[in-house]
Amino acid sequence: MDLDLKSKVAIVTGGSDGIGLASARRLSREGVSVTICARSEDKLQRAADEIRRETENAVLAVRADVRSEADVHTVVDATLGQFGGIDILFNNAGSSHAHAFLDVSDDIWHEDLDVKLFGAVRFCRAVIPHLRKRGGGRIINVTTGGGKAPVAKALPTSVSRAAGINFSKSLAHEYAVDGILVNSICVGLVKSAFWEERYRAQAPGVSLDAWYHSIGDSVPIGRLGDPEEVADLVAFLASPRAAFITGASINIDGGASPAT
Repeated sequence: MDLDLKSKVAIVTGGSDGIGLASARRLSREGVSVTICARSEDKLQRAADEIRRETENAVLAVRADVRSEADVHTVVDATLGQFGGIDILFNNAGSSHAHAFLDVSDDIWHEDLDVKLFGAVRFCRAVIPHLRKRGGGRIINVTTGGGKAPVAKALPTSVSRAAGINFSKSLAHEYAVDGILVNSICVGLVKSAFWEERYRAQAPGVSLDAWYHSIGDSVPIGRLGDPEEVADLVAFLASPRAAFITGASINIDGGASPAT
């Protein structure tokens, strides 16, 4: 299916691995000029080189920390300078913090909200004026099913993700008149560098595939997701094919969330 994304421009945060890298690659395959940003310069440049080799399309890599307003503007300004505009923003930066309430210090609360919620706030604030200039655009925010139906000992992530869902819905209502469609995707257990790090720490002597299989037993569909499956949803939501979808929070979790 041609998603009619050729000549569009996207920014992908957390674009050096996992869902971010897979989504940047998928968009690039569709002819989108992509800027990826992340904190690790080496991983970021390797990711950009990998996408360029595979798609032969333009990819800009800008080292940035979403906690920094200055870094956010550096990414946006570099994208405008290189590609002349912005059409798509995929807010993907952040990792999972899952603790019991009494184990969560103020520092952990602030760190989690600063990266996941305020990182998205900063990028949206910087990008929306440029989406307006283009006559509209797409914003896609990563959240989790825990933002809808939290479980025990999943703080502060369940709170920051709930805020992300609310934030997406609020922007969808405010900016629909400008042709800016805003959705959140509630991602479940998906293979990533984060899980590989936990595998190395927790499962010596067990193959990665076997470890993934054991975790997948907890998912109704019986396995972990692949980043490319999430990337397909991101590309669809970024495309004209999703022109009547805004304010949605879409589960992509193999049926794990009890909330729709």
